[in-house]
Amino acid sequence: MTIDTRNSPLVILGIDSADPGLLARWTREGYLPTLAAVMQRGCWGTIESAEQVTEQGTELSLFSGVSRARHGYYHFRQLKTGTYDLQAFSPWDTNVLPFWTHLRGTGKQAAVIDAAEARPVKGLPGLQLLNWATHQPAIPTLPPAAEPAALLDDARRLFGPQMFISEFKLNSSIAEDRRARRRFLERIEKKGRLCRALLARDRFDLIVIEFFEAHTGGHRFWQHRPELQAGGTPDGELTHAIRELYQAIDRQLGLILAELPGAANVVIYSPYGMWDTYPTGGLLEDFCRQLGYQAAPQPAAPSLTPTARLRRALPESARLAISHRLPKRVQERLLVDGFRASANWPATTAFAIPGLYTGFVFVNLRGRGPQGTVEPGRDYEAVLDRLEADLTQLTDPHTGKPAIRRIARTVEAFGGGPPVQTPDLFVEWEPGRHFVERVMHPRAALTQQRPGYYRGSYHSFKGFVIAAGPAVKARGAIGRVSLLDLAPTFLTLLGESVPPEMTGQVMGAMISG
Repeated sequence: MTIDTRNSPLVILGIDSADPGLLARWTREGYLPTLAAVMQRGCWGTIESAEQVTEQGTELSLFSGVSRARHGYYHFRQLKTGTYDLQAFSPWDTNVLPFWTHLRGTGKQAAVIDAAEARPVKGLPGLQLLNWATHQPAIPTLPPAAEPAALLDDARRLFGPQMFISEFKLNSSIAEDRRARRRFLERIEKKGRLCRALLARDRFDLIVIEFFEAHTGGHRFWQHRPELQAGGTPDGELTHAIRELYQAIDRQLGLILAELPGAANVVIYSPYGMWDTYPTGGLLEDFCRQLGYQAAPQPAAPSLTPTARLRRALPESARLAISHRLPKRVQERLLVDGFRASANWPATTAFAIPGLYTGFVFVNLRGRGPQGTVEPGRDYEAVLDRLEADLTQLTDPHTGKPAIRRIARTVEAFGGGPPVQTPDLFVEWEPGRHFVERVMHPRAALTQQRPGYYRGSYHSFKGFVIAAGPAVKARGAIGRVSLLDLAPTFLTLLGESVPPEMTGQVMGAMISG
């Protein structure tokens, strides 16, 4: 497929975690005129694929065109291959690079500003500013970076100091959330000015810019939505805070597009949305223990140190309360040490690693785990069958309905044999507006304690894409789009060939009409 790109730069604009349902409603109601204008002259669809089984790693797959089955990134804390240890993990720990890497040596220039989960590409003409004004997760993993390196100083001069705004603050006050709202709006405006100043420096063949306030602010203000204020009077300043963030981003996108060539091909996207749900990690751990998959560790002689004696004397609720107030690095070290000692590994069939929302289940596979108990082949498949059968029997006593929404078996979702790095099962719990303290199985009642990270929102794994421009022939709705099809399509719009490591397809429905 040949695309004439001589006068048509490709502009990719991300609104991280912007919910497709909210976008559709607010675009229809006139709150998002920039998105409405692009939709009116182009096409749109939903991004849905096997890649979207967990938040982390989704945009790494989107920008690289490489499946998570190969890059192996699924969580900021992963099981270290060949061990029962946990390790911090980030996109930069993979060997996967974004699609604009393939512009090196072509004479094309790129401007990349805050593309999620992307690492700097050496030798690429143009500018790259990464991790500057992005989503701030529970455990930050990536520092700001730039190519050329002096661009970091330029960003500080044009933007000012980086603005870190938390997505979650336990028991935050209305006053604190009001201040956060003002800071989010300020950061969006400053990010827009920074982007326009950098783009004015040259003509770029590729522009990639992502805004993250719909993600971080979406979590922070989820509880203030009007639909959650039944029976009370919502705070007037925060009731529509999420919509205001979307509007502010839409305005900055419009200002950016207004200063670019009219012949640009424009793609606006978000890889996933947001919905009501509370942490479920404790339930999956209890599932593995109570149903006999994870064997209890052999009892050891109790420690006689004063700290150990005090810990044993305190009730679990008190121990949890204390641990939640420890520094993050100390909490993380305790969690890692506790997981390593949490099982009698030679007697364990399957286990879950600690998480908050999406569940990660591993079979204790012989040859993969240092003390694996399950043989590859039929035995492995039988354990997966049993796990899925048990998971589908879980019910939420609060609703009387199944507690599990979706189970993704890695060997089926991504092909090949048992994964080396990723979990064998990704478990997605049914969303809801209540914290699930207990779920029922025919053989057990599974429980969890309320965690310190007690937040009532996570991600729905359905995104959106909007596209318009001289090379975009389709009009109106184009249905489902596979996440891995985006990178090959981007390269085609840039007039470049698609490398073999990209397994997706060029979206003919979009650019051929």
